[in-house]
Amino acid sequence: MMTSKTTLRGLIGAMALLACSASFAQAAAGGGSGEGGWPDRPAPSEAQRAEFFAKMKAHMAKRQAEIHDKLKLSSAQESTWKAFIEAVTPNSLPTPPDRKGWEGLNAPARLEKMLERMKEHQAKLQAHLSALKSLYAVLNPEQQKIMDESLHQIMHERMRGRMHGRMHERGGPGF
Repeated sequence: MMTSKTTLRGLIGAMALLACSASFAQAAAGGGSGEGGWPDRPAPSEAQRAEFFAKMKAHMAKRQAEIHDKLKLSSAQESTWKAFIEAVTPNSLPTPPDRKGWEGLNAPARLEKMLERMKEHQAKLQAHLSALKSLYAVLNPEQQKIMDESLHQIMHERMRGRMHGRMHERGGPGF
């Protein structure tokens, strides 16, 4: 049972790497009363989105390097590590959905569009899962534990930051 919990935590952490880019795309696409998803705030410009993406990629590369160093991979494990990193690192700026195209749609049509995007996201997560399983297959138990702890920490920090941001946007406690 402990192994399945550990594996699940590692999977969730790996998926957080993808979610980093997906959450910005969702925020930039809308979802609130303002055009960019926030009340009284315009959608970010292409330059702002590109700047965010560059910062996100730099942050991801730093975290990946930290995990790589902790794992102390053998030369035989390096190619699998590189394949994992390639699979979980976004190569381009996420494209937000065209919300103007949604304005005239009825509820079933909107739900169909949402389902299409979820399927795209699920396909990306499936690719991440495959890469993570391949990596785990070549890691020893100590390295798997390091990977689990590292990815769990990333997920925890991400959720803490997301919740703080939501509370701040809504004028929650302490703001």
